[in-house]
Amino acid sequence: MDVLQSLENYIHIDISRVFNNVLLYQTQPVDGLTGEHTITHKYTNWYLEVLLRHVSQGHIIYSPLQKAFVSLSSEEKLPFSAEEFSDVKELRALAELLGPYGMRYMGEQLMYRVALYVNELKQVVISNKETLMQLRTSFDKPDVMVELAKKLENPENVLQRLTIIGVLLSFRHMLQNVLHDTMVDHAPFLISSIKDFSDNVPAGSDSIYVTEMAGSAGFECSVDPLLVAAIRNQKPEGGEDQYTLSCLLMVFVAVIIPRRASTGNSAFEPSLQGHANNTHCMARAINQLAQALFLVHSRDNDVEERLKEFLALASSSLLRLGQENEKEAIRTRESVYLLLYIIVQESNVLSMDLLESCFPYVLIRNAYSAVMNSTAATSHHR
Repeated sequence: MDVLQSLENYIHIDISRVFNNVLLYQTQPVDGLTGEHTITHKYTNWYLEVLLRHVSQGHIIYSPLQKAFVSLSSEEKLPFSAEEFSDVKELRALAELLGPYGMRYMGEQLMYRVALYVNELKQVVISNKETLMQLRTSFDKPDVMVELAKKLENPENVLQRLTIIGVLLSFRHMLQNVLHDTMVDHAPFLISSIKDFSDNVPAGSDSIYVTEMAGSAGFECSVDPLLVAAIRNQKPEGGEDQYTLSCLLMVFVAVIIPRRASTGNSAFEPSLQGHANNTHCMARAINQLAQALFLVHSRDNDVEERLKEFLALASSSLLRLGQENEKEAIRTRESVYLLLYIIVQESNVLSMDLLESCFPYVLIRNAYSAVMNSTAATSHHR
């Protein structure tokens, strides 16, 4: 770079302008001059098609504690170390390189994939609609709930896709954090103005535009504007009532969460603050999808009521695990109890008092104790 700048001493050229123009083109997916893919497109493609694909295959876990993706598999199965490409320093360097435009493009691609998975989930909901309608009105009838839950088709499919959505949204959260840090370093006065504006804008139809502006600067928003736009742009198939399908999707997830207790890799890892199969990422998926889906259907005032309904159904379903006699069905019961706690902890609508009214907190406390003891015992045997 110094060599190029020294050219200004010999020829009449503004090297700084050349740098700015070239780098600006590289923040778009396609170079406006050559028509070739830019570094923004290449980095986006690698993170989405390589790193996140290995996460969905169970080789990598998202760690909220380390704020990075952590490799679980050996080097033979995984050709790279996830930590080297996803820790805070690396992602900050990525934000410096791509800038706000490039990070927005990466966010849009993430949300496009989330919207595709949401459509797939709705198709599963349609095939189970009658059963889910009965489940929604039978939460106070345990025996009926058990029988109806057994009739649900493709529950594992729903859990798997919801987990992938959670992983994508967690990565989006990581990108937003590093983008905000970068913007604060480079444009502190602009960031403070955006914060004041977003904090004081009156609620109304125009607030979504302010939210979008704040999101573009890396601020954490209650509803992700890119997620809302991606879901809105997906044209629903058939003439189904989309609001009802969204409600039934929440019911579906609440009823099938206990199935994760039968999976050995659902064990909670205290050192990473997450489940080995990324079940903890479902918490972010549930909260953010509820906010976005009901906003898209112009029923955002229903978010609190629908999440309370979800909490009641999920609590009832998980409490029945305590009466389960088959050991295979409760292999990681305590770890799945912690998922309910994480859902409430990450929600801006649900509260711990509300959780206590549905699910005894002593079970959460005992679950943490059991998980810690299990981890200590495993470490001792090693």
